[in-house]
Amino acid sequence: MVKTLKANGLSRLFGPNVAVNDISFDLSKGEVLGFLGPNGAGKSTTMRMLTGNLAPSKGTVEICGINIVEEPKKAKENIGYLPEMRPLYKEFKVNEFLKIAAKLHNVPSSKVNESINVAMEKCGLTHMSNRLIENLSNGYQQRVGIAQAIIHNPEIVILDEPTVGLDPIQIREIRKLIKEIGKEHSVILSTHILPEVEIVCDRVQIIDKGNLVFHGSIEDLKQQRRGNKLLVGLKKVPTLKKLQSLFDIVKIEKSEDALHVIQFKTNDIDVEKFITTSIKEKWGLYQISPHITSLEDTFVQLTNT
Repeated sequence: MVKTLKANGLSRLFGPNVAVNDISFDLSKGEVLGFLGPNGAGKSTTMRMLTGNLAPSKGTVEICGINIVEEPKKAKENIGYLPEMRPLYKEFKVNEFLKIAAKLHNVPSSKVNESINVAMEKCGLTHMSNRLIENLSNGYQQRVGIAQAIIHNPEIVILDEPTVGLDPIQIREIRKLIKEIGKEHSVILSTHILPEVEIVCDRVQIIDKGNLVFHGSIEDLKQQRRGNKLLVGLKKVPTLKKLQSLFDIVKIEKSEDALHVIQFKTNDIDVEKFITTSIKEKWGLYQISPHITSLEDTFVQLTNT
């Protein structure tokens, strides 16, 4: 896969304080990367370094093979950015604003109209072309913000909290739009909405206290959620001591609906052995499944170490 972004050993110090500590990752064309982190984790600092708005204390950022510190103008030509506070001039019509955005991004005069039409079509704005931005709904204003980010057809599109403040229908539409954009561009999606990551992204990385604490595919994240626990229904619940004599078990605790959560020492759980033992010991097993940790709990576990 073609790597459109490479961050290598990124660190940023503010005096004695380490905001970002030795972070490395890359981004491929046609990939949507979710970027998560609690407040103060170093996420915004990392985003500023990726977009060339802040120089790293150590490490490098390459955009399409171009070092963003050494050749900032050339590198930034390949980036489209929508900050959380969308940069809209609401007194303009949609097509007027996008024309300004195209010129700011140095789109050749001969291609401005074509670029505007393509961006509006991708973002579902064609029928809103002559509407004043201030008269658009919140969701359509967000679409205009995304359109200005892709007006120059950049390789990388960076979206910061693109669904905050939208209603459920608008959120659905913007998520669908992001997935469509991700087919042709590389996308970094910064969000605090954890389910959004599983719906939209191909990969996810979580930063905490300046360190990258998780970086993997959505499947890796789902595996992290499965963890080392079983959710079981037993008519006759054995003691922890009895369970520990048969399995490598840490604890057993009551869950909802009279079920129990059994935590093993490792993720390598022999479910078949547990079922066979349950029958032999006459525990009255009537339900068994992996205990899926919520996204919120997984996030807390990863960022509270």
